[in-house]
Amino acid sequence: MDLRLKGKVVLVTGGAKGIGAAIVRGCCAEGATPVIVDRDEQAGEQLQAELRTNRAETGLIIADLSDAEACAEVVGGTIQKLGRLDALVNNAGVNDGVGLENGTTEKFVASLERNLVHYYAMAHHALGALKNSRGSIVNISSKTAVTGQGGTSGYVAAKGAILGLTREWAAELLPFGIRVNAVVPAEVMTPLYQQWLGTFPDPQQKLMEIVAKIPLEKRMTKAEEIAAMVLFLISEQAHHITGQHLFVDGGYVHLDRALT
Repeated sequence: MDLRLKGKVVLVTGGAKGIGAAIVRGCCAEGATPVIVDRDEQAGEQLQAELRTNRAETGLIIADLSDAEACAEVVGGTIQKLGRLDALVNNAGVNDGVGLENGTTEKFVASLERNLVHYYAMAHHALGALKNSRGSIVNISSKTAVTGQGGTSGYVAAKGAILGLTREWAAELLPFGIRVNAVVPAEVMTPLYQQWLGTFPDPQQKLMEIVAKIPLEKRMTKAEEIAAMVLFLISEQAHHITGQHLFVDGGYVHLDRALT
């Protein structure tokens, strides 16, 4: 299937590692020009160097998106350099463990800054360019938004709000032909996920327990499988899809646990 992404400019926040990096690689494979936005300069430069060996064109912007001004600068810099913006993929975030018992109001608000507020800021500042291109937005949420997890109120509040904003923006932006959708992963092996596993006495045993509960094929979802859905959603092939929450999780959220 030709996704017709050649020449399209795609901003990917949290694009240096994990799901974001898979989306960036997928964009390059389709001939699009992804702009990696991340605060990890080393990881961003490594990914850009890797892609350049394949003669892929990429941009790289090092920024901390918890700073609202940085969001404006990221969008402005992209448009100034590349002249257009066709898609925004809001992906950056971290399951930071700010819970009800171990947190404070200040920590909770800070978690929302890390995981939610920049989604709004990026979309707000990208809006003019997306109107010009009749582009699209894909927001990466999390299964925790609908299942809960325990001990991570800030992250779950953010991911739930992201699902709500996806529907709100899809409605608001209908007159401009801008489509807005959300992708909802469950268990995906990323550097942050590996770091979380490392907090358990027996990480391998914990991983086996998790995988056993994933209905389809008893395996983790690959970052590339999340990326494939994102690429489809920003493409012309998904031209009549908006306001949707797409679960890419091997049936983890919706299938009966008895099936495992």
